[in-house]
Amino acid sequence: MTKEANREKRKEKAKEKEKKKKSSSHNHASLELRGRIVKALSGYYYVLPDDAESQDATVQCRGRGVLKNKGITPLVGDEVVYSLTENGEGTVERVLPRSSELIRPPVANIDVAMLVFSVTEPALNLTLLDKFLVHIEHAEIEAVLCLSKQDLEHDGEETEAAAEAAASVNRIYSAIGYEIYGTSSRQGKGIEELGQRLQGHLAVFAGQSGVGKSSLLNAIVPGLQLETNAISNRLGRGKHTTRHVELIEIGGGYVADTPGFSQLDFTELGIEDLGYCFREIRALSPDCKFRGCTHVQEPGCAVLAALAEGKIEPSRHDNYLQFLNEMKDKKRRY
Repeated sequence: MTKEANREKRKEKAKEKEKKKKSSSHNHASLELRGRIVKALSGYYYVLPDDAESQDATVQCRGRGVLKNKGITPLVGDEVVYSLTENGEGTVERVLPRSSELIRPPVANIDVAMLVFSVTEPALNLTLLDKFLVHIEHAEIEAVLCLSKQDLEHDGEETEAAAEAAASVNRIYSAIGYEIYGTSSRQGKGIEELGQRLQGHLAVFAGQSGVGKSSLLNAIVPGLQLETNAISNRLGRGKHTTRHVELIEIGGGYVADTPGFSQLDFTELGIEDLGYCFREIRALSPDCKFRGCTHVQEPGCAVLAALAEGKIEPSRHDNYLQFLNEMKDKKRRY
């Protein structure tokens, strides 16, 4: 065989090799599928494929070792690239960039936090409401307030207190730009509007226990009753109970059914971040005389001036001071 013929043969082989390589990389790419983690339990991630026809069509996946090496923990709510393994399970290959991340509960890409507080039974606690708002603002997630059990404003032992609580929340929080929904699961009041507000979003429901979060979800998603109760019973409140987060499909959106924000203790928050998490303080801070003003007793403080003029609600500033002291105490202890 001539040198020329040999050269041609080698060229042909190289072309064939390249062809195979391209074909194999194309096949690999076609195996890379996309979906969202809707549940995480016992080291498995349950991924709902983007093209799934039913909510039950989840793929049970393990995380690829390289994620652990990079210090990446996949979270419920994450959009991921995954591949299928031979046994019908899958492997999470990559976690796509997150728009938000909560640490407790551990969930990603939440874009609406529905803070549910009842007008009574249990009594509405503004300090707790502000504490939730601080955490949500810090995570840069949109907060929406929901006042539940509004039928108790007209029917029950605490009607006057309930009406008063609803009026004060509407007055204080709508003035600083929060959306507020009034609902009654018992009467079906405000349920449709709330469901519409959640369309196209990945939301988390939060609030003190006993305010009717499960009842609201059941009212929004007919037929959920059994599932929610099962989740609540399974999660329990005991220290040794396995707790996990799960996404519930609500027709055009998702709600994270979570064990809740169990410890609102400001561990992820720096003292200098606190003012930023109060909308009215955030807006006024640039006008303070001193940079790094803590809005406690500094001269030339725009926040204290607004408070004296009645432009800031005293309960909000009181809670800001209470949280500031809590954070300082914690810092001193550690």
